[in-house]
Amino acid sequence: MFRALALTTALALLMTPVAAHASSSGGPPLGRQVLPAGDGWGSAGTGTTGGSAAPARNVHVVSTRAQLVAALAAPGPRIILVKGTIDGNDSMTCADYATGGYTLEAYLAAYDPAVWGRDAEPSGPLEDARAASAARQTAQIKLKVPGDTTIAGLGDDAVLKGLNLHIDKVDNVIVRNITFVDAADCFPQWDPTDGAEGNWNSLYDNISVTGSTHVWIDHNTFTDGDNPDSAQPRYFGRPYQVHDGQLDITAGSDFVTASWNRFSGHDKTMLIGSTNNPATDAGKLNVTVHHNHFENVLQRLPRVRFGKVHVYNNYYELGEDLVYALGVGVQSQIFAESNVYRLARAVEPSRLVYDWGGTALTARNDLLRVGGKTKPIDVVAAYNAAHDPDLGTDAGWTPTLHTGIDPAWSVPLLGVPARRRGRGRLR
Repeated sequence: MFRALALTTALALLMTPVAAHASSSGGPPLGRQVLPAGDGWGSAGTGTTGGSAAPARNVHVVSTRAQLVAALAAPGPRIILVKGTIDGNDSMTCADYATGGYTLEAYLAAYDPAVWGRDAEPSGPLEDARAASAARQTAQIKLKVPGDTTIAGLGDDAVLKGLNLHIDKVDNVIVRNITFVDAADCFPQWDPTDGAEGNWNSLYDNISVTGSTHVWIDHNTFTDGDNPDSAQPRYFGRPYQVHDGQLDITAGSDFVTASWNRFSGHDKTMLIGSTNNPATDAGKLNVTVHHNHFENVLQRLPRVRFGKVHVYNNYYELGEDLVYALGVGVQSQIFAESNVYRLARAVEPSRLVYDWGGTALTARNDLLRVGGKTKPIDVVAAYNAAHDPDLGTDAGWTPTLHTGIDPAWSVPLLGVPARRRGRGRLR
């Protein structure tokens, strides 16, 4: 019955797109909406209002990169309404950014472990050329978002392609109703000292939140489009990683709500806290992650250090290449409840959790769906049955700032993923 009801509801959800600038409920238009009181950590203290108080002269409709850059630099508070597709690269290719004699072929030849070894990071003229080329791309696609800003998509087809929005050391930002596509790094760096086998490291997230407070990321879609991680080649035996995170929240950021988003077809999806050093992050990184759809993503759903992170009413559809969902990092306090985990048959439930140096995880009222069958799951117990030492079951806190917790069975029926008709629709 559950399966039939889910199918019927899913078909209904596909019928109607989200309203555009005007509110479908008679309330304020999209750019004027604020995070409701009590809706996660983003509502703590002064709450998150973005650019909702902007006068009419500070409302900008943008459809090109140049217009977006100008709107971000304009006086605040500001509302920026994205119309259609904005290509951050402005049709530039990786070859257009390359300088100093950089080519991938030359870089691979110079830093092949058989030539360079594995004991030191690359250095010398070709690494300098790679860094200079990367700096040229960064100047083009990495855009700083000031405080007191709302960025929202008009209609159901607003796209930011090949762009990294950087919310850095500011307060009060809202980003809603936008599809983020393929913030690909043309010049990943090889580091043979990163892990036992080395790794390729890229620079750009779709959205980077660093050192910022009161941020609401809502009703967005994150995808690599026709350039997925799964299609990248392998060099030196490691995946050539051209993407970093889809939404990373790091460097002492605090009071963030991520709600009703869709994260699709990606490897490293959501990182909360980027180092094990408590000097910057201890007591911060308080984030709420609710009613999001994680679809065919591999890891960091999210991975957490230090923060009190409430993860509830999310829908996980995870394939055989899953690495893990919840990453329990140093001094993390994840409180996960009423989530739905839909797994491929070959995936053991013990893979839903990974211990990155944490000690405990609270998890309750979750459901597991495999092969059309649904049953309760205790993700901590599943992890502990397959690993030693055990994780504790008490993260040491109980969330109070949250919307109503929906029963897990209802999560796939509520409009998760985002942008569809139902309780999760934009107002």
